[in-house]
Amino acid sequence: MKYLIFVPFLILTTAGTSYAADWPQWQGPDRTNVSKETGLLKSWPEQGPKLLWTFTKAGVGYSAPAVVGNRFFTMGARGESEFLIVLDVRTGKELWAKPIGPTFTFKDNQWGDGPRSTPTVDGDKIYTLGAQGELACLDADSGKIFWHHNLYKDYDGWVMDKYGEPKVGWGYCEGPLVDGDQVVVTPGGDKGLLVAFNKQTGEEIWRSKDAKGKAPYSSIIVADIGGVRQYIQAMDKGLVGVAAKDGQLLWHYDKEFTDMAINTPIFHNEQVFVTAGWNQGCYLIRPPSGDKASDVTKVYEKKYSNEEGGAVLVGEHLYGHFDNRGWACLKFSDGEEAWVEKTKLGKGSLTYADGCLYCLSDSDGVVALVAVEPVQKWQETGRFTLPQKSDKRKPAARIWTHPVVSNGRLYLRDQELIFCYDVRK
Repeated sequence: MKYLIFVPFLILTTAGTSYAADWPQWQGPDRTNVSKETGLLKSWPEQGPKLLWTFTKAGVGYSAPAVVGNRFFTMGARGESEFLIVLDVRTGKELWAKPIGPTFTFKDNQWGDGPRSTPTVDGDKIYTLGAQGELACLDADSGKIFWHHNLYKDYDGWVMDKYGEPKVGWGYCEGPLVDGDQVVVTPGGDKGLLVAFNKQTGEEIWRSKDAKGKAPYSSIIVADIGGVRQYIQAMDKGLVGVAAKDGQLLWHYDKEFTDMAINTPIFHNEQVFVTAGWNQGCYLIRPPSGDKASDVTKVYEKKYSNEEGGAVLVGEHLYGHFDNRGWACLKFSDGEEAWVEKTKLGKGSLTYADGCLYCLSDSDGVVALVAVEPVQKWQETGRFTLPQKSDKRKPAARIWTHPVVSNGRLYLRDQELIFCYDVRK
């Protein structure tokens, strides 16, 4: 089986003309949260960039967008069902919506109902994962469902939850990974952590029986190490790498997180960076090379903790909001601090495009544009506040959907509200 990295020029979709700066899945084409787009504004006017449209019927949930050509894909709960929702990026008008599964919630839930996963667009198909484990493959034009599985029911899945119940924890959150002929997700449980399906038929290809644990809220990344293609996933019992061809466990770094593993791992220079919130810190490890099991090398462990906003690697530096420090820039190789800013912006998430960080405060909807060069300090070149607040956000909820920049537009979401801004020069 031949495996290819999912990159924009491979997209041949009837869902709309594809462009060089498409964002077809969680954290972009290669899951690094780094856009290769250029020609964007380096600073914003006082009122912020131009607001092109606002969509007010996205439903509740935290699903981020996938953007391919003129189509915008996301998920949201409307009533008792979670929907895949498709918009026209030019107008913000809804094109169609398809129910995927029942709306996720639980007793005394004050943090938010609905889906958390970002759809994955691959050619003429879309892969979605509902918060209650409903994995579906749909036609990108019509919404017709070709196949589906429920990770919780069909695969004895178990999502990480320190409280022990409900068994699906805070719900399935990862974005499905499409790699070559297979789509890979993390049901968790005693029968194996990861499972790969044939992306056309939905038939199971393999399950990683030697890699076990509760499913995290993190998303799988792809890496080639020592000539071996593998899938890397963070979980409650550390970090694992499994072979892409058969799910064989290649290595395991034992680092238990007593609470949620949310952030997507970052692979660079044959090393993997992982961070988690609630004072659990971060670590950098070097996996073994090749397909022979051997020890993982710990490069460092630090106290930089990131809950759900994520970190992004630009060049040789990591950027993000770390709970015990504030917004910070860390050197990837040794974790040393290049700068820290505690007062300019509240805790939140970010993305990167064309020399700038797009930072979103999760408490008040303030968006800041921050230049990364030279690497010396927080260099803000613009900010604005979202013009509306969600009426459907629960008391303990925040704006946890990450920002996305695609084809000259900045997309921001607060539950049922989606905002599209023009950030081109």
